[in-house]
Amino acid sequence: MGMSAQGPDRNLRELGERLDEAQRKRAAGSKPTPPTQMGIAFRFATELVAALLIGGALGWGLDWLFGYFGIHTKPVFLIVFFMLGAAAGIRGVMRAANEINADIAANMPANPAKVDDDEE
Repeated sequence: MGMSAQGPDRNLRELGERLDEAQRKRAAGSKPTPPTQMGIAFRFATELVAALLIGGALGWGLDWLFGYFGIHTKPVFLIVFFMLGAAAGIRGVMRAANEINADIAANMPANPAKVDDDEE
């Protein structure tokens, strides 16, 4: 009965040690790759298009809902929410650009080599 109680503990401890070793090896050999220009462009486009579609859909839905109850608002809500979606999309693109700039700045060397270009 004593062997069965110690066996699983030892196995779990060995498994934990092997996992720790594998994670150390993986962390030492891998560096995150910087985003490509195409990846950045797709992210910006997705942010903007998604916000425009959601804003337009909300506006169209509200126009339809008010029209269903006899209040004719077409296309007021569509225009208003499309503009709000555009503002949200631009804000999202700016946020994404700031995140990318922060990542790039964090990966740059602290003291870049200065080039002496004086002609003296």
